[in-house]
Amino acid sequence: LKPVILHNTQEYISEKLGGDDKKPMNFVFHGGSGSSVDDIQYAIEAGVIKMNIDTDTQWAFWDGIRAYEAKHHDYLQGQIGNPEGDDKPNKKYYDPRMALRAGEEAMAARLCKAAEDLKCVDVLN
Repeated sequence: LKPVILHNTQEYISEKLGGDDKKPMNFVFHGGSGSSVDDIQYAIEAGVIKMNIDTDTQWAFWDGIRAYEAKHHDYLQGQIGNPEGDDKPNKKYYDPRMALRAGEEAMAARLCKAAEDLKCVDVLN
Protein backbone atom coordinates (compact mmCIF):
# COMPACT_ATOMS: atom_id res chain seq x y z
CA LEU A 1 0.00 0.00 0.00
CA LYS A 2 1.17 3.47 -0.79
CA PRO A 3 0.07 5.81 2.02
CA VAL A 4 -0.33 8.69 -0.43
CA ILE A 5 -3.41 6.84 -1.72
CA LEU A 6 -4.97 7.26 1.72
CA HIS A 7 -4.27 11.00 1.73
CA ASN A 8 -5.72 11.36 -1.76
CA THR A 9 -8.80 9.35 -0.78
CA GLN A 10 -9.43 11.52 2.29
CA GLU A 11 -9.15 14.64 0.14
CA TYR A 12 -11.50 13.24 -2.50
CA ILE A 13 -14.14 12.12 0.02
CA SER A 14 -13.87 15.35 1.97
CA GLU A 15 -14.47 17.37 -1.22
CA LYS A 16 -17.49 15.22 -2.12
CA LEU A 17 -19.02 15.48 1.36
CA GLY A 18 -18.24 19.15 1.85
CA GLY A 19 -17.89 20.61 5.32
CA ASP A 20 -14.90 21.12 7.56
CA ASP A 21 -13.87 17.50 8.19
CA LYS A 22 -10.63 16.95 6.28
CA LYS A 23 -10.42 13.29 7.36
CA PRO A 24 -13.95 11.90 7.15
CA MET A 25 -12.82 8.27 6.90
CA ASN A 26 -11.06 5.92 9.33
CA PHE A 27 -8.76 3.46 7.58
CA VAL A 28 -7.27 0.07 8.39
CA PHE A 29 -3.72 -0.31 7.08
CA HIS A 30 -3.76 -3.82 5.56
CA GLY A 31 -0.46 -5.07 4.25
CA GLY A 32 1.61 -2.85 6.51
CA SER A 33 4.21 -5.49 7.33
CA GLY A 34 7.60 -4.40 6.15
CA SER A 35 6.53 -0.77 5.74
CA SER A 36 8.97 1.92 6.79
CA VAL A 37 8.27 3.93 9.93
CA ASP A 38 7.90 7.02 7.73
CA ASP A 39 5.21 5.30 5.62
CA ILE A 40 3.41 4.06 8.74
CA GLN A 41 3.34 7.50 10.32
CA TYR A 42 2.31 9.11 7.02
CA ALA A 43 -0.57 6.62 6.86
CA ILE A 44 -1.59 7.53 10.42
CA GLU A 45 -1.68 11.20 9.37
CA ALA A 46 -4.07 10.14 6.60
CA GLY A 47 -6.54 8.64 9.06
CA VAL A 48 -5.31 5.10 9.71
CA ILE A 49 -6.68 3.97 13.07
CA LYS A 50 -5.67 0.28 12.87
CA MET A 51 -2.71 -1.52 11.32
CA ASN A 52 -2.41 -5.28 11.02
CA ILE A 53 0.99 -6.52 12.22
CA ASP A 54 0.46 -10.29 12.31
CA THR A 55 3.10 -11.05 9.68
CA ASP A 56 5.68 -8.95 11.53
CA THR A 57 4.94 -10.62 14.86
CA GLN A 58 5.06 -14.10 13.31
CA TRP A 59 8.44 -13.31 11.79
CA ALA A 60 9.72 -11.87 15.08
CA PHE A 61 8.68 -15.04 16.93
CA TRP A 62 10.39 -17.25 14.36
CA ASP A 63 13.49 -15.03 14.33
CA GLY A 64 13.78 -15.35 18.12
CA ILE A 65 13.72 -19.15 17.83
CA ARG A 66 16.19 -19.04 14.94
CA ALA A 67 18.57 -16.83 16.94
CA TYR A 68 18.30 -19.17 19.93
CA GLU A 69 19.24 -22.15 17.77
CA ALA A 70 22.16 -20.27 16.20
CA LYS A 71 23.47 -19.15 19.59
CA HIS A 72 23.21 -22.60 21.18
CA HIS A 73 23.80 -24.74 18.07
CA ASP A 74 26.69 -26.72 19.55
CA TYR A 75 24.56 -27.58 22.60
CA LEU A 76 21.63 -28.81 20.49
CA GLN A 77 23.34 -31.71 18.73
CA GLY A 78 22.60 -34.37 21.32
CA GLN A 79 21.46 -34.97 24.87
CA ILE A 80 25.02 -35.28 26.14
CA GLY A 81 28.22 -33.67 24.90
CA ASN A 82 28.97 -30.08 24.03
CA PRO A 83 31.92 -27.68 23.79
CA GLU A 84 32.29 -27.84 27.59
CA GLY A 85 32.88 -31.62 27.54
CA ASP A 86 31.82 -34.92 26.04
CA ASP A 87 29.95 -35.83 29.23
CA LYS A 88 28.16 -32.51 29.74
CA PRO A 89 24.34 -32.57 29.55
CA ASN A 90 22.39 -30.27 27.24
CA LYS A 91 18.91 -30.55 28.78
CA LYS A 92 18.64 -26.86 29.64
CA TYR A 93 19.34 -26.00 25.98
CA TYR A 94 17.03 -28.43 24.18
CA ASP A 95 14.13 -27.89 26.57
CA PRO A 96 11.55 -26.53 24.06
CA ARG A 97 10.43 -23.93 26.58
CA MET A 98 13.80 -22.21 26.20
CA ALA A 99 13.48 -21.72 22.43
CA LEU A 100 9.82 -20.77 22.75
CA ARG A 101 10.72 -18.22 25.41
CA ALA A 102 13.27 -16.69 23.02
CA GLY A 103 10.51 -16.46 20.41
CA GLU A 104 8.14 -14.82 22.90
CA GLU A 105 10.77 -12.28 23.94
CA ALA A 106 11.51 -11.37 20.32
CA MET A 107 7.80 -11.01 19.56
CA ALA A 108 7.28 -8.84 22.66
CA ALA A 109 10.12 -6.57 21.54
CA ARG A 110 8.52 -6.31 18.09
CA LEU A 111 5.17 -5.39 19.65
CA CYS A 112 6.86 -2.61 21.64
CA LYS A 113 8.48 -1.35 18.44
CA ALA A 114 5.11 -1.45 16.65
CA ALA A 115 3.52 0.55 19.47
CA GLU A 116 6.22 3.20 19.07
CA ASP A 117 5.89 3.23 15.27
CA LEU A 118 2.11 3.56 15.55
CA LYS A 119 2.38 6.34 18.14
CA CYS A 120 0.50 4.25 20.72
CA VAL A 121 2.82 4.75 23.70
CA ASP A 122 1.50 6.75 26.67
CA VAL A 123 -1.67 7.84 24.88
CA LEU A 124 -4.37 6.66 27.29
CA ASN A 125 -3.63 8.94 30.24
